[in-house]
Amino acid sequence: TPDSKTAWASHHHAAVAMGVLGRFATTAEVVVSKLFPAGFGWQAASIVADQMGHAADSVQFAAITGLGDGAAVLAGHTTYNVVKKVVYDSNVSLPTEIGTATWLAAAATCSGGLWQPIVNTLQAADKLPFELVFAGTWLGCGTAFLGGLRVGRMIMPWMGAPDNANMGTDAALSMAIGGASAFFVGTDVAYLNGQGNVLRPLVGVEDVDADLIGCVKAGSSTALGFTVAQSVQNLTYKDGQAWCD
Repeated sequence: TPDSKTAWASHHHAAVAMGVLGRFATTAEVVVSKLFPAGFGWQAASIVADQMGHAADSVQFAAITGLGDGAAVLAGHTTYNVVKKVVYDSNVSLPTEIGTATWLAAAATCSGGLWQPIVNTLQAADKLPFELVFAGTWLGCGTAFLGGLRVGRMIMPWMGAPDNANMGTDAALSMAIGGASAFFVGTDVAYLNGQGNVLRPLVGVEDVDADLIGCVKAGSSTALGFTVAQSVQNLTYKDGQAWCD
């Protein structure tokens, strides 16, 4: 009947709306617990590497920043879930969350460690515009993160083994992480003297910035990039297809 169809449609639209809202709630949780810490940790590690005398094009610099990225993700995810369990959700399984944190941190180490080499390669000729460096970093770091997730599934017995089903969700998450890495390019104001860097007013790390301000801007850049990329998925992916469903 028309009434039943109307009722069903209203229920369906409400369910879809709640699903979308749930996706954005998860997005916010991930940004706070992992994406801001990742950018902050990478930038802090870069300061340490620089103070140790490692040039930005060295293997040591890439390794230190990658580890800083991964360590921040591990610490952020674990700390967030400890607080969550104590404050409002006693059902949180800390062993499970620490296992997940380790998996995600390993992937973040891969993408974080390759960020500087990828950017260096793209910027080497001082010819590519900001937009192409941005896009290349998105693709390169997103692929690196996906590789880390897939290898992690192979060697970490507490994670589900890699299969076709989780390939789709891992790839979707990695696309969003690539967005975070791409927005991180906006912190670099030196390339082409900042020409074309539309993110500079928001997250550009200037020479006059204190180290802490630089770290906050770096964390803000990855948080913003992930939020933008993930929001597109939240609004366009069908129910059950997004990694956060």
